[in-house]
Amino acid sequence: MSAESPAAARGSQGPRTPRPRAGSRPARAALWAQWLTALAGRGRPVSAGRVNQVFPLPGRRCWTGLPPAAGAAVLAAGILSVGLHLIGAEALSLAALVLTAALWLVLAAGFTTRLVGDRGRFRAEADTPAALTAVAATTVLGCRFSLLGWQGLAAALLVLATVLWPWLLLAVVLHWKHRMPGAAFLVCVATQGIAVLSAILAAAVHRDWLARAALAAFCLGLLLYAVALFHFDFREVVRGAGDHWVAGGALAISALAGSKLTASPVWTGSAHAALRTATLVTLALSLCWYVLLLAAELRRWRPHYDIRRWATVFPLGMTATACLSAAGPTGVGRLQPLGEVLLWIAVGAWLLTCAALVFTRSGTRRER
Repeated sequence: MSAESPAAARGSQGPRTPRPRAGSRPARAALWAQWLTALAGRGRPVSAGRVNQVFPLPGRRCWTGLPPAAGAAVLAAGILSVGLHLIGAEALSLAALVLTAALWLVLAAGFTTRLVGDRGRFRAEADTPAALTAVAATTVLGCRFSLLGWQGLAAALLVLATVLWPWLLLAVVLHWKHRMPGAAFLVCVATQGIAVLSAILAAAVHRDWLARAALAAFCLGLLLYAVALFHFDFREVVRGAGDHWVAGGALAISALAGSKLTASPVWTGSAHAALRTATLVTLALSLCWYVLLLAAELRRWRPHYDIRRWATVFPLGMTATACLSAAGPTGVGRLQPLGEVLLWIAVGAWLLTCAALVFTRSGTRRER
């Protein structure tokens, strides 16, 4: 048995990488990477392939490990910010907006990194319905910026969403199967998101052509909903992991778009009446979905954390926001208190999902 010195033994194993000091920048970057990985519902970050060569940036795993479905977290926080603004809870609304913007920047960095440095993974993810959360999240963030008075930034986000929307939509539709999960309805959500942001900007900057573009997107979104419903696997209602709620959320965002169009002075007479009817019908159907899906959740409880649970919070918040937004233009005042109740339910669901994320993360750390 040879008597190697400790230094020689260490040398045979290669130099040891020093652990980052607590509180240092590398330590903070590593902590962000762990939490964002937990948000994605994964045990460890996904390899970025060629990204390691193209983007030698510290902490890049924070965004390269996130799947497209993480965009639902942006949608959830964003629509809660809009809803809280509508009921006058401005401090909470702004806090949710800051969180939404931060998450959006992280996801945008991941999207760009994969587009430039890992084309194989980008193509593999771009044809999944979850990829359309990039469009929907961008429009929701733009809506909140517009309500804040930042019309230029909101318009820039509308342009970005409109550029991404057609080719992502085409890639998703071409890869549809007969039995699809609730994420299939994101084709409607993304399209109606463009309709909502266009209608809000039309009212803010007084551009009638934006209102007409919003109407076109609204009609197309309803058509896409019907197509998605044909492909939807209704067994997901009782066994879905969270994204099955998008079936109702897509109708809720359609009602939100309809309420903005109904409030527009561009449409009068029979056109206004038709838009009001369409808004109330889509809102009623979304509330029916709400009751059905809630009953299914109570019958078959699914308490474990899954990244798709953020796609549950988003429809809850969107249904509440649609009620709040539709109350005035449709003249149905009872929608206002209903929307307020549903909004606080959505806030509670958001907090429960955050708690599940923290619990899952704590369990992962204990296992290590």
